[in-house]
Amino acid sequence: MESVQRRYDLDWLRVLAVIMVLFFHTSMLFVAEEWWHIKNPETSNIFLEFNFFLSRFRMPLLFFISGTVSFFMLQKRSGGNFIVQRLKRLMVPVIVGIFFIVPPQIYLERLNAGVPYKSYLDFYPSVFNFVAYPKGNTSWHHLWFIVYLFVYDLIATPVFVWLSSAKGKAFSHRYFGFLSKGQLIYLLVIPTLIINNTLSLRFPDTHDLIHDYASLPYYFCFLFFGFFLTTQTATWDSLVRNRRLSLAIALICIVWINYYRWNSLEPWKLHENWRDLPQTYFYFSLRSINTWFWIFALLGYGKRYLNKPSPLLNYANEGILPFYVLHQTIIIIIGFYVIRTTDTILLKYLFTSMVSLMITILIYHLFIRPFNLMRFLFGMKPKGRQEIPVPTASHVQKETALLLS
Repeated sequence: MESVQRRYDLDWLRVLAVIMVLFFHTSMLFVAEEWWHIKNPETSNIFLEFNFFLSRFRMPLLFFISGTVSFFMLQKRSGGNFIVQRLKRLMVPVIVGIFFIVPPQIYLERLNAGVPYKSYLDFYPSVFNFVAYPKGNTSWHHLWFIVYLFVYDLIATPVFVWLSSAKGKAFSHRYFGFLSKGQLIYLLVIPTLIINNTLSLRFPDTHDLIHDYASLPYYFCFLFFGFFLTTQTATWDSLVRNRRLSLAIALICIVWINYYRWNSLEPWKLHENWRDLPQTYFYFSLRSINTWFWIFALLGYGKRYLNKPSPLLNYANEGILPFYVLHQTIIIIIGFYVIRTTDTILLKYLFTSMVSLMITILIYHLFIRPFNLMRFLFGMKPKGRQEIPVPTASHVQKETALLLS
């Protein structure tokens, strides 16, 4: 059997996206006009712009790459084993997070709001009242991403298994191979464009899974297409070929969106019945297009320049899930004290982000990575277990050619 290798560009993009989330969440301490768990007395419109830009693509990119990970995992696993692995790798960290990682965030938020808890021990039993946040003190907070990822994989496993089979690969190549021609890959924008112009107009994000009527199908599109496109080798060549055009359109869209924002031309600022205005649908379509074209550009440039192994990548990629689970709690603990100082917003941001990054890495390196029990609790494989190799683009292309010959 032909040897297979990892897609290092996808690993790099996943690592960079999660690190980007840390800087995004640190900015939330200082962002103007946006609520967060704790806030600095002074806020910044510059940080608002920084976070608005990252918000266009950071979570969709993570879901897209998670879809490619699911594809690679299913190359060596049955559907049942895939579900078991996702249950262990995703839901165990969520349970640990709900009872041990997230509660300090809620505790400090309550203290910051003036709730008179005597100590953390006084607060902690309230977590087990199982009253959902914000009314109560039980929540998964930033771990919603991991919960949604597990639910998507659970629901989509039968389809994913079929698409990973010889018949599924042949079917997708025969009927969807046209996506690799010209700029037809851009047709992937259509499903999220429809969702943004229907559900997103009516239902706000909740991240509670049950009432998240718009976000649930929206993010699933990115995960599904991440999986699906990985079965389509030629589409990655299309992304590389069109990377400059993708970046140009992404830049035009973000400038256009900001023209509306900076001149108070957003639909809800123009009319009380803004959902019925034609320009509302144009504006929401523009946001959908912008999101996808940043992703297209990042995937194209990533495949062109980042598909290279590195010892640093191996280390970072292994610890990416523990890093994600830990990072927001570290930010809030440090931020709780930093926002009480009289330093400038920039100095507070640099200190909080850099120290949070360093402490999160050190906790992972010293207390999680060396111990199999901690590795299990944070969704990692046991020490010494070899990573399952994943197919290269050439391997999948040759396999598909054989199927169709």
